[in-house]
Amino acid sequence: MPAALTFGPHLKGFPAGQAPLWREQITQQGWQLLRGDLALPLAVLKQSALQHNLHWMRNFCVQRGLSIAPHGKASMSPELWQMQLDAGAWGISFATVFQAAVGARHGVPVVLIANQVIQPAELDALALLHAERPALRSLFLVDSLGQVDAIEAWAAARGFNERLEVLLELGMTGQRTGCRTAEEARQIARRIHASPALQLAGIECYEGTTAACDHAKDRATVQHLMDRVDAIVREAIAQGWFAHEEIILSAGGSAIFDLVAERLTPQLGRPVRGVLRSGCYLTHDHQRYTRYLCCVGERLNLRETLKPALEVLACVQSQPEPGLALLGMGKRDVSYDLDLPQPVWRSNGRGGATQPVPSHWHIDALNDQHAYLRYDPAAPEAEWPRLGDTVASGISHPCTTFDKWRWLPVVDDGYCVVDAVSTWF
Repeated sequence: MPAALTFGPHLKGFPAGQAPLWREQITQQGWQLLRGDLALPLAVLKQSALQHNLHWMRNFCVQRGLSIAPHGKASMSPELWQMQLDAGAWGISFATVFQAAVGARHGVPVVLIANQVIQPAELDALALLHAERPALRSLFLVDSLGQVDAIEAWAAARGFNERLEVLLELGMTGQRTGCRTAEEARQIARRIHASPALQLAGIECYEGTTAACDHAKDRATVQHLMDRVDAIVREAIAQGWFAHEEIILSAGGSAIFDLVAERLTPQLGRPVRGVLRSGCYLTHDHQRYTRYLCCVGERLNLRETLKPALEVLACVQSQPEPGLALLGMGKRDVSYDLDLPQPVWRSNGRGGATQPVPSHWHIDALNDQHAYLRYDPAAPEAEWPRLGDTVASGISHPCTTFDKWRWLPVVDDGYCVVDAVSTWF
């Protein structure tokens, strides 16, 4: 595991005059964000929401006999991965060998690279990782005969004589990676079985990009995809193509994971490990995934699902004209790839309590370091933003907020700092 990191003034938002601190010293500082103890902008995590989401997803999986390997690329935070492992995660998913290496070197026991590995440099790095950590289990995706050819050529050139564990990926027309037809899947599975460099551990697919918040449409899409998974897994069993007694079936983004969960533990006469890979559930968000989880709640008849845990706090630094205030946060601080941030609460920046923002407040544009907060100038002055106020915004898509921060304080419900996490992008 890498040497323990200190948090210090080289990090955005950390107090300029403060000596570097170990993580366990953070809670001893007594920092209170509502009275302005840390400079803004600042992305923060709410401890109560994190704990709620961990328990909610653990219960969801336990009730269905599922494992979870949450997508670690969402946060690239070893402290958050450890929370997920402590809550029962089987492993952590990643998108690249680099990310998987960060995870393994921080003690993740199973890394599932939910992507194709084909470059010689990446295969070299994966081989090195296994040489360093013999107990590590890694899996990655294969979706073409050409990829198998490339891996076998690499293994022959390097004199690599082990067999790497892989999952056969099924994809959908017009979507991301994965083989498109049953015949293609059949040929690749057969070839993996015969390969001196690979062994087939299971079948994988990804449905997340198809989510539409339309119950009938989402269910039909998932059922068609999972019917294809079921067909190839049964054929692979009959043909003896799987390398192990236990078969891994993996799917599940963060939007319609409840639908694939229904099909991840079929009765096959063999042990089956159904693995969800939902990554955004831990921090959730205030917009895109909130809409998706409303649909999940409707399908499962639940009054409560996940809670937003990630907010970005910023200061009102200018009011240049009626109806416009500028917040000191921008594209370098907050996600904007799916939706613009959404103001959720404000305080006076001097220790005052939080209060919901008026309904007419909204952010309609971002620059590198500014957010354009619009409000109704005809509203009572008490509803206007004021210079020096703290405004907290909810985000859409946590992945692309995390990658803008090297650390995030963890706060209690009164916005006292009780912990901190690092990121390793």
